[in-house]
Amino acid sequence: MTLKTYNRLALTALYLTFVVIVLGAWVRLTDAGLGCPDWPGCYGHLTWPQNDEALAAADQVRPDRSVDVGEAIREMVHRYAAGILGILVLLLAIFAWKRRDEPGQPVKLPMALLVLIIAQATLGAWTVTMLLKPAIVTLHLAGGMLTFSLLMWLYLATRPARPANTLDQRKLRVPLVVATSVLVAQILLGGWVSTNYAALSCPDFPTCMGQWWPESNFSEGFTLWRGVGVDFEGGVLDQDARVAIHLTHRIGALFIVAVFGWLLLKLFRTPGLKAPASILTALLTTQITFGILNVVLGLPLWIAVAHNGTAALLLACMVYLLTRTSAPQRSG
Repeated sequence: MTLKTYNRLALTALYLTFVVIVLGAWVRLTDAGLGCPDWPGCYGHLTWPQNDEALAAADQVRPDRSVDVGEAIREMVHRYAAGILGILVLLLAIFAWKRRDEPGQPVKLPMALLVLIIAQATLGAWTVTMLLKPAIVTLHLAGGMLTFSLLMWLYLATRPARPANTLDQRKLRVPLVVATSVLVAQILLGGWVSTNYAALSCPDFPTCMGQWWPESNFSEGFTLWRGVGVDFEGGVLDQDARVAIHLTHRIGALFIVAVFGWLLLKLFRTPGLKAPASILTALLTTQITFGILNVVLGLPLWIAVAHNGTAALLLACMVYLLTRTSAPQRSG
């Protein structure tokens, strides 16, 4: 396998990871996370119950909840896509090891990705067996975003021709690290909002229930670990706790605007980075718009899913800029 072919395999895995992230959001937002109460199969099947006999047997698994075939299909489609991604990452690790003596071939990064994928599979199983515990689901989301970021890094690192940078571009390293850190924190907050079903706890904008600072309970809202055996589907927090989570995410959005506004000014003033700066501006504007529309339109499914997908694209753009500013400096 040539480095060019390896790069294409990394790009394929990158595209599939984005699909998996979007499918995961679709499953979560359509309340299909427990569409299959077992793992890795679905009611003991490799697919899902498809006839009357199988449905009757599946209904006995959870007598309190009849089988929803639509939810089961969505959950299994997500698992199939994640399984194919796991195979691609395994291939990337195997070929990286075989090519370890070739110039320009990363080895540690593909191996780290393989470990991460195994951890993601474990979190996926725990998501089901621990009944959508918010801490586990949020970690699963974080793992997906990290997988996407590392695959972006691997794709960029294995391009046959990598653009050199300038000293001015290298000076942006610290602002980019700061902005990326703020973005990661906001993505985690968004995951916490979603897994605790707090997206509509403030149904108006820019106020929350007609107030700038309504009654809220931050200590309850940010209790990270709760008892085992509790079914978290639909959420277990009261309104004050959910309001606290939602308000924190909104405050985080203000930090995003401030920090990225500062970063974009620097990017647009740096020769050679105006194109990625324009893309970053478009993605950030789209993401903020989706966030507002989620509230004022009552969380439409396609907008909520797109909000997750755009967060991943923002992260990919930041990875590109980080690698671009750390490339070998152009001589002369």
